[in-house]
Amino acid sequence: MFEHGIIIVGGGHGGSQLAASLRSEGYDGPLTLVTAENDIPYQRPPLSKAFLKDPAHDLLPLRPESFYDKNAIRLLLAAEVVSIDLAGGALRLADGAVLSFDGLALATGARARLPKVEGAHLAGVHVLRVVAEARALRDRLQTAEDVVVVGGGFIGLEVAATARLLGKRVTVLEAADRLMGRVVALQISAHFLDLHRSWGSDVKLATPLGRIVGEHGRVVAVETVGGERIPADLALVGIGVEPNVEIAAAAGLTVDNGVAVDETMATAARNVVAVGDCVSFPHHQLGRRIRLESVQNAVDQAKGAAKTLLGRPEPFREVPWFWSDQGDVKLQMVGLPFGATQSVVRGRIEDNKFSVFHFAGDRLLAIDSVNRAADHMVGRRLLAAGISPSPDICADESVDLKGLATRITSET
Repeated sequence: MFEHGIIIVGGGHGGSQLAASLRSEGYDGPLTLVTAENDIPYQRPPLSKAFLKDPAHDLLPLRPESFYDKNAIRLLLAAEVVSIDLAGGALRLADGAVLSFDGLALATGARARLPKVEGAHLAGVHVLRVVAEARALRDRLQTAEDVVVVGGGFIGLEVAATARLLGKRVTVLEAADRLMGRVVALQISAHFLDLHRSWGSDVKLATPLGRIVGEHGRVVAVETVGGERIPADLALVGIGVEPNVEIAAAAGLTVDNGVAVDETMATAARNVVAVGDCVSFPHHQLGRRIRLESVQNAVDQAKGAAKTLLGRPEPFREVPWFWSDQGDVKLQMVGLPFGATQSVVRGRIEDNKFSVFHFAGDRLLAIDSVNRAADHMVGRRLLAAGISPSPDICADESVDLKGLATRITSET
């Protein structure tokens, strides 16, 4: 069945997990992981936090190099795929090499989006997605004094918090009227606005970027649409990502806000799957196609895609969860709040330890937790089991939610 073997394109969390899962699922044929990066697959979340703070901080490999050797997984580093011939079962690398395959997995991830404004390509303007970008940002942070962060999402706020810990003057520009507006509750947005301001960052909401000002090819200031000029010898742009779909589209695969896959991670092409930040998939609860950007999603989809390649497909039903560490505060989210009609708070916001439970009617949809890991973990159990305690119960701290979840799941 696999004379030429399986090729995985992409060395992020999804690609590495797919390789591991294929071996754990019993596949013993040729297996190659191709990545354009120079490093073996590594952990991405620390890049905006611990990695930036300490020049001596090393990359954290997802798996040691010996794992790939032991499991006969061929690693091709610094190898860029430029085209895929689906009919011929081959892909071409930038150096001209051609690799044949019987099965193909695309885990090409996403890239940081740059603003379409004057000065976006000046020296000192950074994005953060991969380790090469993190190294460049870390080097510049050592000497920078005035840091402007464009975008009040996870990456922007994580870098803002890290820069403040390093003693930098930090300004955050957010075009919307609240922070992390696409993904968290109003209470969470307001709380993190207060936190970042208390840490010393100047956070400006409803303030779109106008242009980036340079002198001698290097950024010296950031200007808002309203004309305010803010000194900057470093600008970090965190305004979202674009899925890496170009080679998939050129090969004839359907692209719809990502490489389109079905609920088993299969594309329309035979023996071709795709996973992670680069794919859109039909969500079983929402009833529509979505694309998720998270480590957990990439890893869980990779596990399912391995089974699909080996002829044992299963529908993807994992509950999504996310996290963001900003300063000494941990934000954890589980589920998707789309369609929520009410939200209740468990705990005290002023204690910096609380959760917001989102409901559509009486059905629990999602939970956002600040420094409440126990709520997050029980939320994952509740949502996975389809259990919806009432809003009143979730808001009542005298109720043991963990015990309730255990009791209900044992009875069903």
